[in-house]
Amino acid sequence: MISRKIIGLAVVSGLLAASCHQPKRTPGMANAGQVNQHSSYDDSTLHQTTLPVLMPYNRIIDPAGTVLRYGEETQENHSLDLKLIPGTNLMAVEDRYGIAVVNTATQKVADRWIYTADAKYRGLMSTYSGLEVYKTAAGEVKILWSAANGGNHQSYVMEAGWDGQKLSISKALAFKPEGESPLALPNELLMDRQNGVNYLYVVLNGNNKLVKVDWDKQAIVWSKNTGVAPYGLAKAGNNIYVSNWGGPQVTDTIGRETAGVPYGKAYTDPKTGAISLGSVSVFESGNGNLIKELATGLHPNDIVTSTDGKLVYVANGNSDNISVISTVDNKIVQTIDVSLHAGEKGFIGDTPNALALSDDGNTLYVANGLDNAVAVIHLGSKAAAHGSGSSNIKGFIPTEAYPAGLAIKNNTLFVTNLEGEGARVNAKDMQRKPADLPATKTDAFNTHRQLATLSFIPLPDDQQLAVYTQNVNTLNLAYRAELARLLPRKDIAPVPVPERIGEPSVFQHVIYIVKENRTYDQVLGDIKTGDGNPDLCIFGEQITPNEHQLAKDFLLMDNYYASGKSSAEGHQWTDAAMVTDYVEKSVRAWFRSYPHVQEDAMVYDKKGFIWNNAADHGKNVRVYGETATPHVKKGMTWLPIYNDYIAGKPLDFTNTSTIARVRPLLSPNYPGYDDHDINDQIRASAFIKELNDYEKQPGDKLPNLMVLALPADHTGGTTPRLPTPRAMVADNDLALGRIVEAVSKSRFWKNTVIFVTEDDSQAGWDHVSAYRTTGFVISPYSRLKQTVHTNYNQTCIVRTIEQILGIPPMNTIDATALPMFSCFSQRPDSFVFTHVANKIPLNEMNPKLSMLKGIDLYYAQQSMTAQYAHIDGGNDDLLNRIIWNSVMGKKTYPKKFAGHDTGDDDDDD
Repeated sequence: MISRKIIGLAVVSGLLAASCHQPKRTPGMANAGQVNQHSSYDDSTLHQTTLPVLMPYNRIIDPAGTVLRYGEETQENHSLDLKLIPGTNLMAVEDRYGIAVVNTATQKVADRWIYTADAKYRGLMSTYSGLEVYKTAAGEVKILWSAANGGNHQSYVMEAGWDGQKLSISKALAFKPEGESPLALPNELLMDRQNGVNYLYVVLNGNNKLVKVDWDKQAIVWSKNTGVAPYGLAKAGNNIYVSNWGGPQVTDTIGRETAGVPYGKAYTDPKTGAISLGSVSVFESGNGNLIKELATGLHPNDIVTSTDGKLVYVANGNSDNISVISTVDNKIVQTIDVSLHAGEKGFIGDTPNALALSDDGNTLYVANGLDNAVAVIHLGSKAAAHGSGSSNIKGFIPTEAYPAGLAIKNNTLFVTNLEGEGARVNAKDMQRKPADLPATKTDAFNTHRQLATLSFIPLPDDQQLAVYTQNVNTLNLAYRAELARLLPRKDIAPVPVPERIGEPSVFQHVIYIVKENRTYDQVLGDIKTGDGNPDLCIFGEQITPNEHQLAKDFLLMDNYYASGKSSAEGHQWTDAAMVTDYVEKSVRAWFRSYPHVQEDAMVYDKKGFIWNNAADHGKNVRVYGETATPHVKKGMTWLPIYNDYIAGKPLDFTNTSTIARVRPLLSPNYPGYDDHDINDQIRASAFIKELNDYEKQPGDKLPNLMVLALPADHTGGTTPRLPTPRAMVADNDLALGRIVEAVSKSRFWKNTVIFVTEDDSQAGWDHVSAYRTTGFVISPYSRLKQTVHTNYNQTCIVRTIEQILGIPPMNTIDATALPMFSCFSQRPDSFVFTHVANKIPLNEMNPKLSMLKGIDLYYAQQSMTAQYAHIDGGNDDLLNRIIWNSVMGKKTYPKKFAGHDTGDDDDDD
């Protein structure tokens, strides 16, 4: 546990020299217009572990104030929320693995309690937000918060006692799931003393309930229906206000679209599939009668009451604004935009998700998650009892990544930073080292190794706030958003990537391929022309000859990053170029769903995805499995499916999608993915057949945008019913090579570009960054045959696709992404790619249990458990060990870079 002073913005060593920076031109940077979009950010890596640091989505972290970092280094820690303990210098902090008491004077953790401390509570994780603090009649300090375990369907409101030195669990009230929900999922709490009795109000996010509990007797007084996925609550007078993340309950479906969330349904936007309504339910606090349900912005989450109780403020995470409710007549009296760049020319994605009021009630502080900043709002006459004039944004205070909880005391702002500084724990520096030596002496990073952080920021005066606001704009690369708004010029010749949206590209077709879960070093670490570490390379050229050949024949990107840490985040970054508050609040726990397939309407932002963005602007779109779940005959497993494929027998399956807009775009011939049983050769052949069919049609009917899921490189461990991990990676590699060959031999090649990315980098280690992964840019204009060192990430691919297709950015993240100019030359090359035959048999099956013993038997048995039946199920660190053992045999696994085999829960569906 370390507290340290943050480096000032003035000493960022050139990282923030944005548009004034003049880099060395690459073959793709043809003129000053492209150079002007370049920042010194783009010439650096994400290797830095001391502030300021770069995040893999076009953001620089250089927060105000001081920062406390804490947590077990072998885990992926996230701080969620906080609550001051009255009459002390202490605060309670909720993190994913438990709670901590922090001394605000010393800025140190006084004590921490984690779920593994008690066998009864192991497997629990803290829910999205919400702590409560109260004192008993005897003066004992009690801290309450919510926790749940999706694996065994348990939910609790936890109570810990604080004796001044130590935390200890004193109560835990269980809540059972009801109706369609497998998990009650309590979230925010409110303790109210009525006639000498402590009553606790708690929202059950899974059950869609508001519950009143006699806390002293541990007895439920009443339970009332709320809207969909209730999140926050506040009390004003005799009323309780509950924010409903998913809006009102579905009662009328005539002419209205609904979709799963996934517990039940919610109203959705037919264009995007995203939640279309938000609401706040108002209840009478005594008997629980519903008084009214108010329409708010989208994804209403945190909710607080004004100092005089006459107003309630609601943060609308998916609308980037605040609803102000008058408690006198329960009407919305004002909606306040909190965007960093407000107005018609602004972009969505600020994501307000936490609130705090100044002591005088005239200033509202708003945690804007994706801005990595706190918005400071002057409350006008309609929005505060003593407010004056109109409500307006006074400025912004820079924080660490994704501020998620706020509190104010003694002129100091306290902030929990959900993403902190990202996954930057260097295995080389971990305190807990195993006895055996690692296989490498270099650095190593994994996405599930991250410390929780907490900020202490003195409230700025107007002069300091103005400086902070400029810093926030600089840290968010705001100048690029301005460039994204420039109108196209006339008489501009076509180029691979136009400088301005709407100017012509040489490309008419974009193929976007999304693969699954690999780091750069795991696959390309053996290429000497790139910044690789062969010690960590387990799927090198022998297993992935096509990816290696593509890197040689076209270009190698050794500074390319995934923007998220798991597939649930990754498919939002690849498809939408941002994540919502719902996704960020779910990270690591994934209580309601694990959205590696788009099937949960609460996951999506209000602008949707790259496919509807393209379709909305007149482009033809085809989706190949990326947002679909395949359904095959029960009992069909990998080997019989593969044998049928070899014999020429087609796979009998159907795809389903929960997004209505996707269904007509979805190829019925290309299977989506959920488990590991469908090999990627089937997918490659399906795509190639459709490509050939397009070739036979007159004219150019090939879609402008094609989005492909190619997931077999995820592997399924060593379960006997599946191929070995190296065979599954080889299957994926061969499929990619075949697809590229088919496109390069088609008549569409001259005006087609292929982008390839992994959805995330969570399944291994990398010596540069936990986020570094493999990415490919393949086209007649990408025959550079050199290494591109420019810092690119998944949102850069999305932005480049938009730039090529002439469609606008969807949000503030892709609006500030760097188009991938460096990956293209100005003249085409007629080169045709020929795929490389696999060197590993694709049907090299994992051994049967009867053939195994020792660690091999143990790993096979673990691979067969239900948690690994689906993509990204189960303990990720254990899967990494299983894969290493399978591929590398007796070569020592770099245990120095790993945590525990157990106790480190991963992405459970």
